[in-house]
Amino acid sequence: MDSLTPRQIVTELDKYIVGQADAKRAVAVAIRNRWRRQQLPEAIKKDVSPKNILMIGPTGVGKTEIARRLATLVNAPFIKVEATKYTEIGYHGRDVDAIIRDLVDSAIHMVRTEMAEKVKDQAQKAAEDRLLDKLLPEVGLAEPDAQHKRSREKLRQRLRAGKLEKQEIEIAVEERAAAVGVLGPGGMEMDVDFQSMIEKLIPTRQSTRRLSVGDARRVLLAQEQDAMLDKEKIQREAIGRVEQSGIVFLDEIDKICGPDSKNGPDVSRQGVQRDLLPIVEGSTVVTRYGPVKTDFILFIAAGAFHVSKPGDLMPELQGRFPIRVELQDLTKDDFVRILREPQNSLTRQQSALLAAEGLEVTFAEDAIDAMAQLAYDLNRKTQNIGARRLYTIMERVFEEISFAGPDATEKKVEITAEYVRKRLADVMKDEDLAKFIL
Repeated sequence: MDSLTPRQIVTELDKYIVGQADAKRAVAVAIRNRWRRQQLPEAIKKDVSPKNILMIGPTGVGKTEIARRLATLVNAPFIKVEATKYTEIGYHGRDVDAIIRDLVDSAIHMVRTEMAEKVKDQAQKAAEDRLLDKLLPEVGLAEPDAQHKRSREKLRQRLRAGKLEKQEIEIAVEERAAAVGVLGPGGMEMDVDFQSMIEKLIPTRQSTRRLSVGDARRVLLAQEQDAMLDKEKIQREAIGRVEQSGIVFLDEIDKICGPDSKNGPDVSRQGVQRDLLPIVEGSTVVTRYGPVKTDFILFIAAGAFHVSKPGDLMPELQGRFPIRVELQDLTKDDFVRILREPQNSLTRQQSALLAAEGLEVTFAEDAIDAMAQLAYDLNRKTQNIGARRLYTIMERVFEEISFAGPDATEKKVEITAEYVRKRLADVMKDEDLAKFIL
């Protein structure tokens, strides 16, 4: 994140997402502003809050993908949630604080993975020594003699060469029951402090399992890495990352707003907005790893706003999303670019999948043009589902080839415009059928 300028961020996003320049520029500036804030004196830094973003556009135009790729690009803790998930608060749903708790869990996993990678070499050596102890125990030896040491080194070489992978040994494995499993179903929201207390009280059980050397190596490696990690340091680092660089993507925010009905406002939808407001404004959420401040978390909200409009949101919530960007409907040219340009585009994915069967798939220029035109026409005539239309068209085109591929004698396949139209002819004739299949 330190070295990426807004222009570089947009360039990286262009590798995966076609078009939507305004949205890419907005998120790029928001990320760069985080770096700029870190350069400020403490006196002013605490007053500079992130400028949250509201993305407005139909489904399938890249809203979620922009946020997800952005988080991956800058290695930031990220979580995507649907706002409608919290419309059942008070009955059996989860409260909105769970958004931050899940974000912290994601950050813990991210930091732990990074730190485990740093000690991997040391842990591998320790795991290897434990395997050798099992394969060549030092029974009755006060101190290993020269012959035992030579035997151990020969065994080590065989172990590294992979010649003992199938041999079975017994290892001790620790197991701890989860608090949720003890107290009730996973859907039940439990008080965080109470859950942490219960987890500490649950004793660990140690059982002996008989595993092959290959499987035992993975178990022992995980045990050694876990023993080498500083759990408190992981928690501090994870909470710091969430507070300073966390990204929350609130999808379907348009589904929790709308004009008041004749019988009064929709209590459930208005209730979710009221509950979201403190988190977006900045508050402290208690998690099992400690309190987390949400003041500097970047919130990116998105919605199609077909029925409602952004002005239907609560004024207080609107004010917390000062940057609004409108994503455009995809044109035929956009569909052509989506099929050709992104890394791991749909055409490359399909070719790679069938290459596993020994088939060499090529696409004629007119075939890509035909698929793009069909996607564009179907989005206009039926439901507009954006780039997702290409998934259904691609599957329809390759349905027969994918089924017969393993048995095919001809290993070279060229997809032409004629073949594309032939595969989709029946569906295109019947628009009612197209609504269900495509």
